[in-house]
Amino acid sequence: MKEISLDATDKLILNIVQEDATLSVQEIADKVHLTVSPCWRRIQNLEANGYIRKRVALLNRERLNLGIDVFVFIKTNEHNDHWLETFHAAIQSIPEICEAYRMSGDVDYLLRVVVANIQDYDAFYKRLVSKVKLSDVSSSFAMERMKYTTALPIS
Repeated sequence: MKEISLDATDKLILNIVQEDATLSVQEIADKVHLTVSPCWRRIQNLEANGYIRKRVALLNRERLNLGIDVFVFIKTNEHNDHWLETFHAAIQSIPEICEAYRMSGDVDYLLRVVVANIQDYDAFYKRLVSKVKLSDVSSSFAMERMKYTTALPIS
């Protein structure tokens, strides 16, 4: 993938599609003051160069009864390739884990888990600890989602 320099129009297109990927090329072109053909070429170029990874639908969590975010803080005494491969396979296999990060500081890993209720979290927890050896697991339940966006800050 060659590196391309993004101009103001490319950034505007990225902001538009990350807010609503269902817009037609005509609608995007109108918003960025281009005709359809050059707008389409820009979108194709942004996709080909990896700026647009994929287009998805964001689902309504409440309608699906998945309203609880749990932040899971994990510590391990294992810091070797085998353990990391096992942990990676475990987190990939558990659908309730929506995000996973390797951290600096006191906690080794941070997971964001989405569940319907405490019983679902307990079942998740039991599956996780059965798959991988962990030295400490602590969890915090989000009381209120004060801000949530999938949009990246493109200036």
